[in-house]
Amino acid sequence: MPDPIPRLPRRDDSAADARSLEQLGRLDPQPVPAPSVQPFLEPDLPPPLLDDEPE
Repeated sequence: MPDPIPRLPRRDDSAADARSLEQLGRLDPQPVPAPSVQPFLEPDLPPPLLDDEPE
């Protein structure tokens, strides 16, 4: 299988991807989000108010 041809980053200001904009110096490096420790937990929402409880 032939080796892929490396692509150069775009040289114009209309580059739409963040990597090309970072290489052009037009965008600061983007932070990498931290992985979630427990991604399948339910959101921490307050319990719903019942009709007989005061607000």
